[in-house]
Amino acid sequence: MDWFLAQFIWVILAGSLLFNALSYSYKAPMYTFIKEATFAPPILTYDYIVIGGGTCGCPLAATLSQGGKVLVLERGGSPYTNPEQINIHNFVNALFNISPSSFSQVFISTDGVYNTRARVLGGGSVVGAGFYSRASYKYIREFGWNETLARSSYEWVEKKVVFEPSMLQWQSAVRDGLLEAGILPYNGFTFDHVYGTKVGGTIFDKEGHKHTAADLLEYADPKRISVYLHATVQKILFKWNAEKGRPQAYGVIFKDTLGIIHRAYIISKVDNEIIVSAGAIGSPQLLMLSGIGPANHLKALGIQVVMDQPFVGQGMADSPKNVLVVPSPLPVELSVIETVGITKFGSFIQALSGLSFGYSFSDKLRGIFELLSNQSGISSKFRPETMESFADIIRSLTNPIFKFKGGMIVEKVMGPRSTGHLELLTTNPNDNPSVTFNYFKDPEDLRMCVEGMKTIINVINSKAFSRFRYKNMPIQALIDLMLLLPVNLRPKHPNAAFSLEQYCIDTVSTIWHYHGGCQSGKVVDHNYKVIGVEALRVIDGSTFYRTPGTNPQATIMMIGRYMGQQIINKRLSQ
Repeated sequence: MDWFLAQFIWVILAGSLLFNALSYSYKAPMYTFIKEATFAPPILTYDYIVIGGGTCGCPLAATLSQGGKVLVLERGGSPYTNPEQINIHNFVNALFNISPSSFSQVFISTDGVYNTRARVLGGGSVVGAGFYSRASYKYIREFGWNETLARSSYEWVEKKVVFEPSMLQWQSAVRDGLLEAGILPYNGFTFDHVYGTKVGGTIFDKEGHKHTAADLLEYADPKRISVYLHATVQKILFKWNAEKGRPQAYGVIFKDTLGIIHRAYIISKVDNEIIVSAGAIGSPQLLMLSGIGPANHLKALGIQVVMDQPFVGQGMADSPKNVLVVPSPLPVELSVIETVGITKFGSFIQALSGLSFGYSFSDKLRGIFELLSNQSGISSKFRPETMESFADIIRSLTNPIFKFKGGMIVEKVMGPRSTGHLELLTTNPNDNPSVTFNYFKDPEDLRMCVEGMKTIINVINSKAFSRFRYKNMPIQALIDLMLLLPVNLRPKHPNAAFSLEQYCIDTVSTIWHYHGGCQSGKVVDHNYKVIGVEALRVIDGSTFYRTPGTNPQATIMMIGRYMGQQIINKRLSQ
């Protein structure tokens, strides 16, 4: 399969939306403490070493710097190098650029689904769609978090990076269509996770600039924090703690872009520690590379076993996503996710509109729909009016800027219940591990998808949404189109056009809400300390059992602030 063809469809299904080039003045934060790893000394010592300056690592490190000396090691670069790259009109380039220096690292799960993992300061908040919504109060209570501290931690994040979106025609039509479809009540603009239809927050400001987790480093004490970019941690170092009778983390080895090895150690004090915040893919991968994981698997790769921990890499999950793309007879605004339907049957409904592609994508995308249209049997599969509407897309691809006249409505399964696992393929930390998510292995996930797709169909058929769809284009035509597109590497079945169950299975794609691999109660305790190891924690989405709310980034940023306060308050009290 042509990789760029797959990339295009991936973009379509992700809802990667771009505004037209905007003229505005943006001043990137002038962090004096951020440097390339090539400038790092051979040996460093700190109170805390945070591995991963991502969505959780940035707020965590900023908070820790208020009470200790903090080192952050980020394997990617800075989102501030070129501010235009984190403007919404360059969203696709940032998310799907496959060059070695890009913000994303592409991988394909064993399920045959295209995926990507962040590789940049600020993590997934730099490359995601920007939707901001808190976890439910039930979720917070189930995880044992202090509700008052969680609320103040959310607010700490929101003061710096979150905004109320502009609700224009497409988003308003989807909102009203959700209400017509019975996703009630209407809760207006709110960060809270509540049943019904609501408008959530966004980390894109009014000028289209994205305010990422990296912006939260503005809270840091610049005299007590150091951030090194392109610093790839090779492994965590351990020694034996005879008093506790268990291994103890005391340092890390990392490489810069020249391949030069550096070592960083934590100062030998009781509360000093190493904190892994490398994300749901990176954190279990690094524990295994460091010798903490299933012993037989590590031995097979020649890794010295520090501790046999069979749960590392287990419980991997990604909420499945399915969509319908809807061409519009009317122009639509460019919008990322702004409104969401939170259903009681366990599915979240979101929408995007006005897809656009920059110059760097035009050559790669040109001809895709021509290819589909010329394939044997495809032209006869659609009614003439259906092919005519998609001809607009074909013509637009001949221009340097591609803008899709229409949008999509997205269904995400809550949870999910289906889980998989992660395994190492090599001992090179730059390589992707093997990841299996087992989409729809649990029949309850499939049930939620089917109900979600029924809701999407009801929204498209609603009176509120009627002006944004061709009257002579039936829902079946939209379903047929999606089944023709190579949205993943999974086989397509003949009955998928008439069975929503099979449609969900055949057209599943990622929503990038990975979690698991270092789950709380199995790999870490309720304080996120690695069970059976001294001076080592994992704090990020890899500890979650299910994704929080409609989008996890709000809660991942919150937990960085939350745990940073917990750690520092204990340190200061002593």
